[in-house]
Formats: sequence, structure tokens, C-alpha cells
Amino acid sequence: MAERSQHRGALRSLSEVNTEPVEPALSRTVWLLNAVIRPLTKRDWQDQHKVPKTGGVIFVINHISNADPLAVGQFLAFSGRWPRFLAKSSLFEVPVLGWLLRACGQIPVQRQSPAAADALAAAVSAVEDGRAVIVYPEGTITRDPGLWPMAGKTGAARICLQTGCPVIPIGQWGAQEIMFGTKIGFPKLLPRKTLCLKVGDPVELDDLRGKPVTSAVLTEATDRIMDEITSLVADLRGGIPPERYDPRARLDGPPAQDQP
Repeated sequence: MAERSQHRGALRSLSEVNTEPVEPALSRTVWLLNAVIRPLTKRDWQDQHKVPKTGGVIFVINHISNADPLAVGQFLAFSGRWPRFLAKSSLFEVPVLGWLLRACGQIPVQRQSPAAADALAAAVSAVEDGRAVIVYPEGTITRDPGLWPMAGKTGAARICLQTGCPVIPIGQWGAQEIMFGTKIGFPKLLPRKTLCLKVGDPVELDDLRGKPVTSAVLTEATDRIMDEITSLVADLRGGIPPERYDPRARLDGPPAQDQP
């Protein structure tokens, strides 16, 4: 594991580090979750100064666990930006949870549906309003057996090329120790797990802006995004990533994910 250095922003109060306008439901939810999560986990938050404090922005992050949105949301909130996720639409149909997600300004996505374009339109609108939108470019929890970032989808690239906003990569590691991969079960909280998140520099996409948005351009932009995320994850894990797993190229389905 790479050397860890905890940024003092992980220890400061939310009111000290975040003055961005926000829906009351979102600020209260983040505050409550912090009160629960903070005593139960350790935080290794790196390079928070690279998080833009104002303006529309897309944060692109690897997806390793059903628990990691909580880690990501806390990290960004305490870095000065309120998190707005593109989340699967089925979550919005769950009683109470669906109401809370809407009240918190989260954005539903109907996967594998023509209505998925509506989510991109909502994300574009949020970015143009100066908000921070979180996109998991893989579209789901990674199917790579070692939980390395897998091939990405083009949603983040589409939003970026349409709005001209910066794309900020974040690598994360640690939430898989609480809940591994796609598995859903009772979280393993003891001993306390360390949630590692590291921010990278904006993904270089300027040469692609202004070009016709073709499949080739979207693929190039997405590959660059995934390369930057993978590099950050490798820094956190202290390992060398394998060839990127692409579930679309596997005819026999994803490999089983067994916790080491």
C-alpha cells in the first residue's frame, strides 16, 4: 500500500470547509452520515486542494463497492463541493430512499434505455448551473476480479464535451474492505477500515473540444479518463494494474468476485 498522509480537511468541521449553496436535505444528510461514518473509519484523503471550489465540474471515480458512494460523498463534501451522483433509477423507486435522493438533488439514470439521455441532460444542466456532478465512468461496480478500474462508458465524456467543464479524476481504495465488490451484506466495520481517496489533475481533453462528437472522439476521451483514474488507484494500492477488463468483450459473462 502506498504511503498514506491524512489531509487536515478530513478533521475540520463541514461548515469550515464547505460554503457552497446546497439543498437543506443534502447538507443535513451529509452531516448525519459523517456523524455515523467518521467514528467507524479512518480517512486518508489526499490532494484535496485539487478540487475546484467553484464552477461546474465533473468528478470521475472508480467504483469498487456498494459502500463507496458514502466515502466519495463525504470526501467531496469536506473538500468544499456538495456531491450530486448519477445514480441508477431503481434506487429512486425505493420508499423513503427515493424521496431522499430527489430532495438531495441526485440524478436518476435509466440504464440500457433511451431515457438515459434524460440523465445526461440533467447532468449537463447541473454543470451549467455551476454544480459538481459525480460520474462513475464504468457505469457499475467493476467486474475486474482484482477490483481494478475496467473499461469506461462515454457518459462523462459526453457531458464534458458538451459543457466544456473540467473533468477531475479521483481514485479510491478501501471501501471494498467494508463491502466487497458487487456483494451486498452486513458491512464489516471492525477493525476500522481506512478509506483512501486521491484527487488528480484535470484530464487533458482540450484538443478534443470543438471537434464533432464522433464515436472515435468519445472513445478517446473515455480512455484518457480511465487512464487517469487507474493511475491514481495504482498510487493508492502500490501495484501495477493489469490489462483493462472490458465486460463487453467477454462472451461468457463477468468473472466471479471472491474476496481474498
